[in-house]
Amino acid sequence: MSNSHNTKTTAPVGVRARWVAENEHAADVVARLNDEEVDRAVEVLTHLPLERVVEVFDRPELTRAGELLLALPDPLAGRVLAGMSDDRAADTLRHLEGQDRTALLAHLDFETAASLKQLLTYPPGTAGSIMTTEFVSVPATATVADTLAHIRDVERTRETVYTICVLDPATRALVRTVSLRQLIMGASKQNILDVAPYRDPVVVAAETDREEVARLVSVHDLLATPVLNERRQVLGIVTVDDVIDAIVAESTEDVQRFGGVEGAVEPYMQIGFRSMIRKRAGWLCALFLSEMLTASAMQHFETELEKAVVLTLFIPLIMSSGGNSGSQATSLVIRALALGQLRLRDWWRVAVREIPMGLVLGAILGVIGMARIGLWQQLGIFNYGVHWQLIALTVGVGLVGIVTFGSLSGSMLPFLLKRLGFDPASASAPFVATLVDVTGLVIYFSVALVILRGTLL
Repeated sequence: MSNSHNTKTTAPVGVRARWVAENEHAADVVARLNDEEVDRAVEVLTHLPLERVVEVFDRPELTRAGELLLALPDPLAGRVLAGMSDDRAADTLRHLEGQDRTALLAHLDFETAASLKQLLTYPPGTAGSIMTTEFVSVPATATVADTLAHIRDVERTRETVYTICVLDPATRALVRTVSLRQLIMGASKQNILDVAPYRDPVVVAAETDREEVARLVSVHDLLATPVLNERRQVLGIVTVDDVIDAIVAESTEDVQRFGGVEGAVEPYMQIGFRSMIRKRAGWLCALFLSEMLTASAMQHFETELEKAVVLTLFIPLIMSSGGNSGSQATSLVIRALALGQLRLRDWWRVAVREIPMGLVLGAILGVIGMARIGLWQQLGIFNYGVHWQLIALTVGVGLVGIVTFGSLSGSMLPFLLKRLGFDPASASAPFVATLVDVTGLVIYFSVALVILRGTLL
């Protein structure tokens, strides 16, 4: 029975793997493997040709890439890692423990291992961490024919051939960049510099933030941008697909932070229970402690609440309106900062814009709130007392003040965080709402003291 069972389990995997290799796109293979258990995925991978396995591991959508590499037989794991693009291999190793990383690097030749170790030294989120060292370069003395011949020789070992770096023969410093389109339009005997644009190429340093790299690639419509050291020598290039992957990762982290969760790049179902608790508990505790200030604010106005209990009916309305306006302003400013539409020096322009915006929005909500109180009073749905007009006015004026403060504070918080060196996305919606909740109560009851003094208060 044991032999029969083994035949049933292994044969279908081999047949399926061969069918996948012949008929499916690498992205579809990755999607299938992501749904499989590790052992099953490894079994499928071992039935695929090496080139196909490398193609699969080169896809950033492959989850548990490091775990799968460690589970592969040692010789195969080494060949796969060596065949992967440098940036993808480095990213995979970056998510492994030190001893596991060392074990995989031991299977590589010295030059490849040294290149990957160098990439691992760059901080996450920088151009150096997402660049590839597999780029096409030729000396400035080369002709168009020489360059095309070189591309044919190295094409299989380069991540892209669409951007060619032209280097000074003596110093290896970058002189120009040439696109493949410009190259094939030139005559065979022309010097490579004759077909290169005269303008200086758009370049970045290894420490440049990946968001800035993405902005440059988008603004200049680049397929790749060189990463230079202080001597203008090319360390590597950041390709447009690397930028897209970086943007997706950055957006994912920003969305999570904006929702009050520590940023995570792993898929939801791949995050362990303890890891999920760590990512969420800290924010929840911080927000809970912040919300305690709300209770303190209400205790401060305890006397007023005892005299005019009706005011408590509108506390949820007041608090939510201020938090919502603040969250709106925060999300708009964070996006503008991320896209480079705003700079730190523009904070005053945003403030001047948000103050009248908050006043108008608050007035709209105030009118609606006052109309609701008047309608409920006249229809007999609820009796707010003989001073219901003053209560309606208190709610209306309070909403104007709270929405204006919410819009202003929500728009200024990202600037403050960026000025202090933090990610503006840390200005999460719950954090803004908590800030506005506390101040909103103070504004609301301060307005009530002014309007209702001598009547209810």
